[in-house]
Amino acid sequence: MKKTICIIGKPNVGKSTIFNRLIKDNKSIIMDTPGVTRDRIYGTCTYNNKSFFVIDTGGIEIGHSDFNEDIKVQAQLAIDESDLIMFVVDGKNGLDANDYLIKDMLLKSGKDVLLLVNKIDNEGRKENIYSFYELGFENIIGVSAEHNLGFRELLEFLTKNINENEEPDEGIPKFAIIGRPNVGKSSLINALLNEERVLVGNVAGTTRDAVDTRFTYNNNEYIAIDTAGMRKKGKIYEDIEKYSLIRSLKAIERSNVCVVVIDASEGIIEHDKHILSYAVDAGKGIVICVNKWDTVKNPDQEIKKWKELIKNDLQFVPYANVVFLSALNKKRIYTLMPEIINAYENNNKEISTSLLNDVITEAVTIHPAPSYKGKRLKIYFVSQTGINPPKFTFNVNNKGLVHFSYERYLENQIRENFDLTGTPIILQFKNKSDR
Repeated sequence: MKKTICIIGKPNVGKSTIFNRLIKDNKSIIMDTPGVTRDRIYGTCTYNNKSFFVIDTGGIEIGHSDFNEDIKVQAQLAIDESDLIMFVVDGKNGLDANDYLIKDMLLKSGKDVLLLVNKIDNEGRKENIYSFYELGFENIIGVSAEHNLGFRELLEFLTKNINENEEPDEGIPKFAIIGRPNVGKSSLINALLNEERVLVGNVAGTTRDAVDTRFTYNNNEYIAIDTAGMRKKGKIYEDIEKYSLIRSLKAIERSNVCVVVIDASEGIIEHDKHILSYAVDAGKGIVICVNKWDTVKNPDQEIKKWKELIKNDLQFVPYANVVFLSALNKKRIYTLMPEIINAYENNNKEISTSLLNDVITEAVTIHPAPSYKGKRLKIYFVSQTGINPPKFTFNVNNKGLVHFSYERYLENQIRENFDLTGTPIILQFKNKSDR
């Protein structure tokens, strides 16, 4: 299970630059203006084959404006979700009242804290680190995010307690029920288990809120991961959809198939797409579940509209099957497990090399790759080189000649000839001359 690390600090201490260094991306907006990063932003950092989640947060400062209060709430939620807090302070300008405010927040949380002194850009500033011990935190590291100094020591510290242990219950298919709060995720699991009447038992999951439920369906064992629980009560925790994202990320990581639940009474909103995209990026099997179908009038007519809506709004997952059901009254609940099983099997599917090459040879014969500057892509050989999701490697004369439209054509040909519904697939191109 991946560790979760949260970056906390006042405005303009370099939190977003540190975040981007860790995830090796420019996902956070970096500007000289304090307070630019308002929402929590998530990413994954990998170092020496060990990975952990990173949460970036907005700068916390004294004040009672709605902006500051919203940042504090989001920061507190990020703290709640984290295993370690990285408290960033300014090694150039020193401490102020905002740093002491944050210190009090962190001490109350009871979480492990690493004090990260940023802007230690030269040897002379290293002496500045000692003045920060007055905050009372044992672990202190100095870095320069701008100049990429001190990050090896930082990464060694962050990954030292991460073990690459085998996931418990290895080999048993796991599916995660993910989605925004209040779309009926827990109700869906309860309805599913009650419908089949095959519940074996509940086992606490590796995340604080998730519960893994092992059960039997058609004489085979499965594990359902429920992520619906919110640790704190209160309107702000329940109403803001993005607060569920880190739970979804953790559940996605541990699952083989993700059931993305959408509320039929509200339609598809942007956050549904965000959660779905994380599951796609992770290479998981996908089932789209439109819940609360009991709230829909004229379901026979509406199902056609919904299919068209999903086709247009979720066009990045055309391979995902959709089920329409009601967890409340258990109507059509029987449609869910067959789609989960199908997505799982296809995510693990292996295709023989000879059949694969027959399909690609015929596809290239019917529709050769377009030429570019007098050169044309040649495909010599293709083989499946991975599962979860299925990965296909093409040996070609020049991978630089692969146009995205022709890559899409090849993917479509593979999907038309082999049942890969419910799973993304990866196409990789390799020059024949490469080792």
